[in-house]
Amino acid sequence: MITGSLVAIVTPMAGDGSVDHAALARLIDFHVDAGSDGLVVAGTTGESATLTKPEHVGLLAAAVEMAAGRIPVIAGTGSNSTAQTIELSREVDALGVQGFLVVTPYYNKPTQEGLYRHFVAVADAVAQPVMLYNVPGRTAVDMQPATVGRLAEHSNIAGIKEATGEVDRVAELRAQCGPEFGLYSGDDATSRAFMLAGGNGVVSVTANLAPAAMAAMCRAALRGDAERAGQLDASLTALHRDLFIEPNPTPVKWGLERLGLVPGGIRLPLLPLSPQHRNALEAALAQAGLL
Repeated sequence: MITGSLVAIVTPMAGDGSVDHAALARLIDFHVDAGSDGLVVAGTTGESATLTKPEHVGLLAAAVEMAAGRIPVIAGTGSNSTAQTIELSREVDALGVQGFLVVTPYYNKPTQEGLYRHFVAVADAVAQPVMLYNVPGRTAVDMQPATVGRLAEHSNIAGIKEATGEVDRVAELRAQCGPEFGLYSGDDATSRAFMLAGGNGVVSVTANLAPAAMAAMCRAALRGDAERAGQLDASLTALHRDLFIEPNPTPVKWGLERLGLVPGGIRLPLLPLSPQHRNALEAALAQAGLL
């Protein structure tokens, strides 16, 4: 089981919106050097919904090659179509990824039984393990702990990214899923509490900008050092908040551009960060010691 800080890495893009593979290579080196524990590539933060299939597969192939075994790569391959999710996941399965992040189908609003059958179908179709992703704020469907418990019995479903921000769910999920099932926060602001309550890590947006601090905070929380974890997390509080001042990944991409790590490209329907929000995010970067 991968534990700690898994970076929900952005997809660097040039000003015309094309994927910038050279910038991706620099970002991967940046995260390896900073001590991040894993990379989630082509997830929501990676603008997966706007990537063509060739771009999506090419991005993941490049990330695996650039990582070169130095850091695990988890592939975001979820969609709101079971058949399309399976098709993409099968194509990615042989690239050398360490697993898949598969979001609950959005817009369709399936029942709990529909969610169960969707994830079983995907897990049956691939060799690498599946991490479930529950983010009702984006998908309009909330996968309940009892459904996750059923899915945890599948030999190829290894964990869940739980992005409700409800820390109380950790105990319920652990009771339903057992001690070997990976529980990962999908909400940076509550990730410290999530891990102190028994979670195994976080899939983090904040870690794009502050990977060393997030990795250190995770290590402290996972060893039960609440005081040290709180000290490390305090400097990141404003980032946790202001990285969602506009829809993700608009703020984090602006922050990375501000730090000189990526160019400023982002794809419609998202736009670059509005000028009225830039001072707040700059202050958050300063509070985190990044400027």
